[in-house]
Amino acid sequence: MNKEWSELNKAVQSQLKKAETYKKGLESLFTLRGMLTEVLNSFRNELKREDFNAMPCMNADGYHSKSIAYSIWHIFRIEDIVAHTLINGDEQVFFAGNYKERTGSPIITTGNELVKGEIADFSAKLDIDELYAYISEVRSSTEAILRALPFDMLKSRVQPERREQLIAMNVVSRDESAAWLVDYWCGKDIRGLIQMPFSRHWIMHTEASLRIRDKLYK
Repeated sequence: MNKEWSELNKAVQSQLKKAETYKKGLESLFTLRGMLTEVLNSFRNELKREDFNAMPCMNADGYHSKSIAYSIWHIFRIEDIVAHTLINGDEQVFFAGNYKERTGSPIITTGNELVKGEIADFSAKLDIDELYAYISEVRSSTEAILRALPFDMLKSRVQPERREQLIAMNVVSRDESAAWLVDYWCGKDIRGLIQMPFSRHWIMHTEASLRIRDKLYK
């Protein structure tokens, strides 16, 4: 893991645990997310359209076995679902902004159920400009939700009715490769959700995307 990102992520985890450092923890989190966003945005200038679909490490064991377009989609679909349906109980950016049609996506899910060639085919269908519009909106909306979230809410768990709503929306595939996400998210408190989908998850898939890029341009 990138040392600077790793150290900042550790600071976030520590600062979020105490009321007196909670706000500082959020600012550290937003700084980290800003750094990672710069990397994701850099791909728009560095890469050709077909590079977003490429899977040079398809048979590898790790997140770098995916594509860059898939990785970006996956990070932000998960964040949108968790932030809006599970934490805030409001409409996901994806649906409010009509992003299924705008991105040309054949799916509304996180994409966990896709494998190998399916990932490449999915990636090729995406409108990259609209994908980037989507991730910008998701990032902004999540950070607005977190800024308004009081410290004493961090130990709260997902409300049962929101779990049922999540299942009914079919935004998580029923395939066993994805269905586990529901229990995983709903087993965490809000602090735990901030610590994974909103921070460490970003790092893992951003680093995987860098490995894909480096493989393409070594």
